[in-house]
This record gives sequence, structure tokens and C-alpha cells, in this order.
Amino acid sequence: MKLADTHTHLYLPEFDADRDEMINRASASGVVKFLMPNIDLGSVKGMMEAAERYKDICLPMIGLHPTSVKDDFREQLGELEMIAGSHDFIAVGEIGIDLYWDKTHLKEQLESMKRQVSWAVENKVPVVVHSREAMNEVFSVLNGFSGSGISGVLHAFSGTMKEAEKAAEMNFMLGIGGPVTFKNSLLPVIIKNVGISHIILETDSPYLAPVPYRGRRNESSYLTIINRKVSEIFGISEEESAEIIFENSCRLFNL
Repeated sequence: MKLADTHTHLYLPEFDADRDEMINRASASGVVKFLMPNIDLGSVKGMMEAAERYKDICLPMIGLHPTSVKDDFREQLGELEMIAGSHDFIAVGEIGIDLYWDKTHLKEQLESMKRQVSWAVENKVPVVVHSREAMNEVFSVLNGFSGSGISGVLHAFSGTMKEAEKAAEMNFMLGIGGPVTFKNSLLPVIIKNVGISHIILETDSPYLAPVPYRGRRNESSYLTIINRKVSEIFGISEEESAEIIFENSCRLFNL
């Protein structure tokens, strides 16, 4: 059984004490690819060190996370774009809109997202989109690139059935992680309706650990728990679920 953790921040300090062991545990459970979204200029060094240490296994992206969009965002984007020109990145991410904590920089977040989606279009790579209380704003940006061939994933999808269907129509995947295992989650009904061909799996580690580890540090080996839940939702074996979703991941990220 092969799995791809399509969204892990394994380069963060939370893994400094046992990063090798964590990756070994995940590899032993079938995780063969670890896709790493960037956060901001400060996270690039750690991410690229992980990509070099675990070559061809840990694959980096480039992008500016919406909660890192501040008054200096244009300068940050300029430097990130220069970095992007000198390395191979599998996607532009983690980008998007986040209005949960602070709505102060909405205008800047919109400009930042548009500029970064443009990078993805120019470089023919997908986007990894963060959206929190901002699905309408995210869709408004993506609609502006209709016909460009843009594709990607709505990371940690937490929207409505209608929004899931719209994402699928736009050739976007839904990133499904630990919350699908939470009690009273609406995700099982939503993904059953949208279909397994429109989802990929992720941990967002060290965040959003699945039950029974909820509230603790998440890690990529827990992807098997998420896959097991998804297989139950679709009434298929864990092996079949993993095979279909791994192929979805390979197709989206050109793995």
C-alpha cells in the first residue's frame, strides 16, 4: 500500500527531536512521498534542508501563507519568486485567504493570492490553497483564472457540499485530513457525494491530528488512520482506497 502525505510541515521545530524516526515510522506504514508547503521567507531554509536530507521523498513547494501576509508582503513575494527561479518546486503553496484571525489585510491577501496563482499558471504547477472563513473570496480569485488550466487542492477542506461540488467542477481536489475522523464532522457525507476521484489525503502535521490522537502532535504515519476512515466511507478496502487516492495525488502533483 502506497500513500502520499500531500501536506506536511515536517520541517518545523516540533519535529527537531525525532524527525528521522517520524519519517521512518511513516515510511514503514506506506507513506512514500511527503509534500511540504512553505509558510514564509523564514521557513524556506528548514524546508529546503529537509528536501535535501530526504531527497526525492520530501518535496518542497514555494509560497506565502495568508496569515504571513503583512505590510511587507510584496517584498516577501519578490524574494520568494527569486528563490522559485533557482529551484524545482512541485507546487505553489501554501497560499490563500484567512479571515478567521484577522480581516485587516484582506486586500493584501487577495493581491498576494492572485500574484501567486499567476506563478503557478506560468510554471504549469498546481496551487495548494488555504481557506478559512474565506471560501467566497478564494473562489473569486480562482474564477479570475478560468481557462488558464490552473489546478490544485483546497487544503484542509471545511466548506459546504455546494462548495465541494464547485471545487470539483473547477478541477480542484479536496484535501482530507484528521477532521474527517472527528465526531459530528460533515466531511464523510460531503466526500461520499463528491466521489473518491476528487480527494487527496494529508496530515497538515504537526497540526490537526486524527482521532484517537486529536489534540496531540500530528505526524505522517497517522495518514493510515485517515485512509482507513475514507475506505469505510466509500465501503472499499484500505488498499483500494490508498491506490485510488495515491493515483489522484500523483496526477495532481506530477509525482
